[in-house]
Amino acid sequence: MKHKKILAAALALLALTGCGSKDSSGQSSTQPPQDDHGPAADDMTALSAMETVQDMGLGINLGNTFEACGSWINSSQVQNYETAWGSPVVTKEMIQGYADEGFGVLRIPVAWSNMMSEDYTIHPDYLARVHEVTDWALDTGMYVLLNIHWDGGWFENFADDAQKDECMKKYKRIWEQLCAEFGGEGSHLVFESLNEEGCWDSIWNRYGGGTDADKEKSFGLLNEINQTFVDLVRGTGGNNASRCLLIAGYATDVDLTCDPCFKMPQDPANRCIVSVHYYTPPTFCILEEDADWGKARASWGSPGELNEMKKYMDMLKTTFVDQGIPVIIGEYGCPHKNKENESIQKFVTNVCEMSLERGICPVLWDTTGNFYDRNTGKMTDQALHDMMFALLNGAEQAAA
Repeated sequence: MKHKKILAAALALLALTGCGSKDSSGQSSTQPPQDDHGPAADDMTALSAMETVQDMGLGINLGNTFEACGSWINSSQVQNYETAWGSPVVTKEMIQGYADEGFGVLRIPVAWSNMMSEDYTIHPDYLARVHEVTDWALDTGMYVLLNIHWDGGWFENFADDAQKDECMKKYKRIWEQLCAEFGGEGSHLVFESLNEEGCWDSIWNRYGGGTDADKEKSFGLLNEINQTFVDLVRGTGGNNASRCLLIAGYATDVDLTCDPCFKMPQDPANRCIVSVHYYTPPTFCILEEDADWGKARASWGSPGELNEMKKYMDMLKTTFVDQGIPVIIGEYGCPHKNKENESIQKFVTNVCEMSLERGICPVLWDTTGNFYDRNTGKMTDQALHDMMFALLNGAEQAAA
């Protein structure tokens, strides 16, 4: 993460020389930070969006935590959601452990509907708790990706013309609150427009469900939501006018996001990043046991599978990176149950290697005890950890 060292040195020099901005009278002035991670401590545009992604290194998700949801969960306090899907209560030491293991990015998925009033006001306790954990991560020097994650399926109603306006009202209301709550944070906080829900099979699906016009309508709906997101965040001003924004691809599917129907939003700050997920093949990456749609696979890594991964990585580079649009793989990985450990290692390290070679940041999907032990603050497989970060060190040395 060579850029962090350069940025830190530049900021230290500015602090020593007392450099600041000038007001309308031409007098020098320094602007106090809006909070501990505000602009005085973190220049919002010191790095371009592409440089920011390359500075991130390797990332990991705080999965099955703040996005845990369900009507069975006692809604009286945040901790009930935080721990509902098996996570221990998140601690500062746990977050520090991610940074100590070398991760440069922590993605924090959040189901904001969990504690929300009928007018879509998020409970202040929920906002405060997510903000606390976000600050712990920012304090370590990591980047944070903060999103709207799946929380009950209300995004599906965007496809219903009778419910679209109400869905958009809720969507905008959430981001208005997040922009106000987190607006003082510096450039290491990145907002993500949504998760994987930007697709509507009721309008069109890739397996023959719908016409070309239906496809354009479904893609157009996602494009509209993403543009609304950018316009709203930028319109709140301050640090939000220039922070990097992560734009969800169509179903966050590589092939569909590279489709010409998907459009990146217009951004006056030119600081948007495209987000995709990589769970190919799903029979290895998702299934622990056989399902009606596929037979679970324990192994991965044949020449054909490696070529398939390379094809998709090349597609991302050609469609986006080579056109000046940075890419983050916001989720990739696989469960450990009923999987060969050698195949897990091979899959994860190949995603890392092929991503880093193309200037893409991969963010590992992780839940409690899968890749990272939240109690010890260590990776569960130190051999895998060493392989991943050897690849990162090699990529940084090659770029130096």
